[in-house]
Amino acid sequence: MQEVSIHKGRGPIVLGQPHGGTFVPDEIFARLNQTGQALADTDWHINRLYQGIIGDATVVQSHVHRYVIDANRDPEGASLYPGQNTTTLVPLTDFEGEPIWQGGQEPSADEVEDRRRRYHLPYHSALQQELQRVLDQNGVAVLFDCHSIRSHIPFLFEGTLPDVNIGTDGGVTCASEIESIAHEFAASSPYSAVLNGRFRGGWTTRHYGRPADGVHAIQMELAQSTYLTAEAAPWDYDPVKADRLRRWLRDILDAIQDTALELTP
Repeated sequence: MQEVSIHKGRGPIVLGQPHGGTFVPDEIFARLNQTGQALADTDWHINRLYQGIIGDATVVQSHVHRYVIDANRDPEGASLYPGQNTTTLVPLTDFEGEPIWQGGQEPSADEVEDRRRRYHLPYHSALQQELQRVLDQNGVAVLFDCHSIRSHIPFLFEGTLPDVNIGTDGGVTCASEIESIAHEFAASSPYSAVLNGRFRGGWTTRHYGRPADGVHAIQMELAQSTYLTAEAAPWDYDPVKADRLRRWLRDILDAIQDTALELTP
């Protein structure tokens, strides 16, 4: 099984996709309970949604499911959102707060470390290499971290999540010009949108966003209602909804790319 796929583009944008994969090794899958085996907390069809959306973009995609190890969590296990409900480096619960492992089958600390080396590290090694490559080629790099989630998850947030959730960790992870153009496109879109709301940017965004060094990072968390037929199994892709969303995503990515290139020395 190929854990990570890379599509090399020539432009400054790198699309990171840590949560779209559904691969779970057989020996790990057998230890999940029925809730865990449903793999509900997947960023369903995220690669299809972004495929070919901007011709010169690089794509780094993990095929490993987040229940094996979450590629968007601090490898040291620190919480992204202290004081708020969230899931861990190797999740013990799903997004509803329900246990996902059979009794006594939760991963040990040694297992977590093994999975970090086997699955978390290769994804981030690939992401780091591609960001450096496009930085060297373009004088600037923008990590656009692609995510999606159900819009109703009381364990994680109250009410209904906005359609479009942009995270820059309060403006820390990218230049203000890039944050502003992203927010402008989101605010004028046909979708409900928020900047640095419940999702301010995961570990990946916060780790790689170094505007002073020419590397900018934005997390895009989409409500799955914007492109799925329903936010429930079988998690069908809705081509009509998705095409509408893809047109807007293409516009915002083009604007971010143009803005980033204007920032190069």
